[in-house]
Amino acid sequence: MTDQALQRRLEGMLLGGERKYTRLEVAQRAGVAQERSRKLWQALGFASVGDDEVVFTDADVEAVRTTDRLIGTGLLQPELETAVARTVGLHLSRLAEWQSQLLWSLIEEHPELAADQRQLVELVRQLLPELERVQNFVWRRHLAAYAGRALAAEEDLESGTQVVGFVDMVGYTRMTRRVDEAQLGEVLERFEGLATELIAEHHGRVVKMIGDEVLFVSDSPADAAEIALSLTERTSADERLPAVRAGLAAGRVLSRFGDVYGSVVNLASRLTSMARPGTVLVDRELATELSRMPEYELRTRRPVSVRGYNRVRSAALRRTRDPATTSRAAARDERSPSGP
Repeated sequence: MTDQALQRRLEGMLLGGERKYTRLEVAQRAGVAQERSRKLWQALGFASVGDDEVVFTDADVEAVRTTDRLIGTGLLQPELETAVARTVGLHLSRLAEWQSQLLWSLIEEHPELAADQRQLVELVRQLLPELERVQNFVWRRHLAAYAGRALAAEEDLESGTQVVGFVDMVGYTRMTRRVDEAQLGEVLERFEGLATELIAEHHGRVVKMIGDEVLFVSDSPADAAEIALSLTERTSADERLPAVRAGLAAGRVLSRFGDVYGSVVNLASRLTSMARPGTVLVDRELATELSRMPEYELRTRRPVSVRGYNRVRSAALRRTRDPATTSRAAARDERSPSGP
């Protein structure tokens, strides 16, 4: 089997059929305007193609039809169509890139799994439905969790009061000059794994990983404090990880297509840049909330001017040294719900 034949086999398997339509033919078969189908294609993150290039499949036609039906039902507003496509394309593109890298790493470590091209095709054929099932389950599980939150929320979920947190690794840029790619990958994997574990454990949500930094949100001041403190403590105890610092700010946050926006997000980022290694800084509003909780101590810092903010007032957050208070906090955590 030639390389071109292998590519055609894999494409046919992944795309659900052969490439046989131009952009105009897709639009005609789906019953939508050609310009609209072009914008959707680009918003999904795919490369631009000429009007006469035969690159589309039956699955592409059905995808455009499905999008048109969603708009027809009123579930998806026409003005949000491109934004939704862009968000979906961005996240799934990253997922596909990671899965491809994982597959090739697996083959490099176990070449017997794909000793020839036919074996490679068979490996992909076996893995594809399994990956789809796992992805569908994870998506549905997250959807169920957010649906429960939406039903319980008293405020509009798109614009509500939350705590925003940033945690980043100190000295990351210098570290990238000292270690090779494999070592850097191990550090990032360990940091991301630890951050994801602790954020989920304390009922927060990972918004995104940004290289050496994680951005998360929480509905609870206490949960956000536990996430930041636990992450700084765990990384300090891990010789394989550099120290981290964190910034937390509370207020109204705009949630849009999986990301968060607003002055609170910017303030949390600035607080992170102000924090010393191994410390957590919180804004004045969050400090007021946490000061009512005996398990935490707050030390007010003098105002500092940073980019975009004059005289930022903050407080350093740490656990109280009173053992009795710590025991009461642990008992409270044990009583808190552990579900998603």
